[in-house]
Amino acid sequence: MAKQTSKALNLVAWLTGIIVALAVGFALTGQTLVVPYIPSIVSVVAGWIVVLTTLASAVMAVMKH
Repeated sequence: MAKQTSKALNLVAWLTGIIVALAVGFALTGQTLVVPYIPSIVSVVAGWIVVLTTLASAVMAVMKH
C-alpha cells in the first residue's frame, strides 16, 4: 500500500514550484538572468510566457478547489 502524502506537504511543494517559476520568469523578463547564445528578446518573451502560464495555472488550481 502506497503512503499517502499530507495535504500540507503537497501545498508546500506546490507553493515552492510557483515561487521558483515566478522568480525565474521575472528574472528573464528583467534580464537579470541571461542565457548565453540566446538573444535577449527571446529570453524576455520566454520569461513572460513563464510568468503568465504560472499565474494562469495558479488561478485555475485555486478555482478548482
